[in-house]
Amino acid sequence: MPKTFTVHMTGGPVEVPATILGIRQALPEADRDQFTAEAESAAADELPALLARWAMNIPTEHDAAEEALLQQVAVGDFSGVVFADEITDAYRSAG
Repeated sequence: MPKTFTVHMTGGPVEVPATILGIRQALPEADRDQFTAEAESAAADELPALLARWAMNIPTEHDAAEEALLQQVAVGDFSGVVFADEITDAYRSAG
């Protein structure tokens, strides 16, 4: 079983590869050379952040839904969209 870790996207938690090889293979081909160059030149203490940052660029099942929403908004259809000024921050209250 490949090693993975969980990242939290707007659609929920997503399992992504947790190795340099796994991330490289899951990235779009156009990004692989840059990822490899950065991973090969990163200091050991920089690797966790570098891997997490690149893992966030891996296409996931949530990307298609997010792209559909962007296309909907791009053509002026705001149905189902909730604007920040329409919600309360009550859920953030500690009291």
